[in-house]
Amino acid sequence: MRPVALIMAGLLATPVLAEGPELTVYTYDSFAAEWGPGPAVQAAFQAECGCTLRFVTAGDGAALLSRLMLEGIATQADVVLGLDTNLTDRARATGLFAPHGMSAAPVLPVAWADDTFLPFDWGWFAFVADAATPAPADFRALADSDLAIVIQDPRSSTPGLGLVLWIKDAYGDEAAAIWAGLADNIVTVTPGWTEAYGLFLAGEADAVLSYSTSPAYHLIAEGDAGKVAWAFAEGHALQIEVAAMLAGSDQPDLARAFLAFTASPAFQTLIPTTNWMYPAFPVPLPEGFATLIAPETLPASGLVTDALRAAAVEEWRQALAQ
Repeated sequence: MRPVALIMAGLLATPVLAEGPELTVYTYDSFAAEWGPGPAVQAAFQAECGCTLRFVTAGDGAALLSRLMLEGIATQADVVLGLDTNLTDRARATGLFAPHGMSAAPVLPVAWADDTFLPFDWGWFAFVADAATPAPADFRALADSDLAIVIQDPRSSTPGLGLVLWIKDAYGDEAAAIWAGLADNIVTVTPGWTEAYGLFLAGEADAVLSYSTSPAYHLIAEGDAGKVAWAFAEGHALQIEVAAMLAGSDQPDLARAFLAFTASPAFQTLIPTTNWMYPAFPVPLPEGFATLIAPETLPASGLVTDALRAAAVEEWRQALAQ
């Protein structure tokens, strides 16, 4: 989900304007950043549509949904890009979204059937560390270690939410005890992924909550094979990122055209080396992706109710409040 060249980069892509109607796409910060997919997506789609594609950012994915819910039917968004399957049930319940009307079938580790939310990439949540750092076998071993980690807030960040649901899926009623054990490993909790990964790169922690694909950035873009993702014996939670059109869009045909574009090779080939995730539709992968871990997917990935989400976040909150 996240490009890693973030420390010196600005947070917003420079607009590239075109003639014709305007399509407004709400997304997360790193997607629209100059080092993310945003600039290339903008240029490629504008070349096809004869329109202006405008990205509006709203922090991380969970913050993105919060903004949409606050704006309600008054939102200026035509499309939202960057929610994930841990949020789609909540998003669907708002009534703000319309069916995408597409028949394209994504290629994912799990079965997919959704007429509103269209996948555009996916990956496993994982802790990323230097290869020289001893890797714990699972969350219990991590809690028993002296390793320092940086994580994200599940109330504002999709990786942060993914982590609390990962632990809940893996440990069930024992999740609170796992969090109690992890509390002294956590250096800090950041609002989003960008801040957390920056702290890790600055040497403030031994590992950071990120994605199994993050080491591909270091290998392919930097020629650095020294970063790895830890493979945990419990299995890993899956993140599938999605796009959807707003029911109140005043550009419904253009919004559907953009959703169709996200499933096209022109968009999907950008994902592995700009968003550093797996594409949701078949395109060739860069060579470095063959070196990545391929963990077992936990069974409840993406099957999230409001009650489960609230319980998992509350366990996390209480453990860290001690």
